[in-house]
Amino acid sequence: MRPNPSFQRTAFGSRPNAPERMPRALLILLLAYGAASLLHFVHNAEFLAEYPNMPAWLSRAKVYGAWLGITAVGALGYLLVRLRYRLAGLCVIAVYAALGFDGLGHYSLAPVSAHTSMMNATIWLEVLAAALLLIAAAGLAAKQLRTRSSQA
Repeated sequence: MRPNPSFQRTAFGSRPNAPERMPRALLILLLAYGAASLLHFVHNAEFLAEYPNMPAWLSRAKVYGAWLGITAVGALGYLLVRLRYRLAGLCVIAVYAALGFDGLGHYSLAPVSAHTSMMNATIWLEVLAAALLLIAAAGLAAKQLRTRSSQA
């Protein structure tokens, strides 16, 4: 019997060769969170001296570097879903979304009232977008697990 050419063997088993399309709503939420995160990090980097009680060791470059590192996690999740490692990709996307709650750490340094309206807006926009993405990714991962268990 000939091997099926539409499947590729990998170290994790076999998977279809064609990339999987990401659910449209998840892609929109992923991009929305990425944009909200970028907005918050740019504001944070450019107005770093105005953010209350920020550590002295933190610099613009480190803020941008942190954003790149966090965004790489989201990109990895997207890539895993596209490569048909759907459950792993959704879990990585959920971790990426959870990282969006780190912006709330600003309020451990200073109260909401010590931040400007724009600071608060970028923090809360990022948190809201992260929460929506986390809910969607977790829901799709749970659905994937239910599907797997019913097929077993």
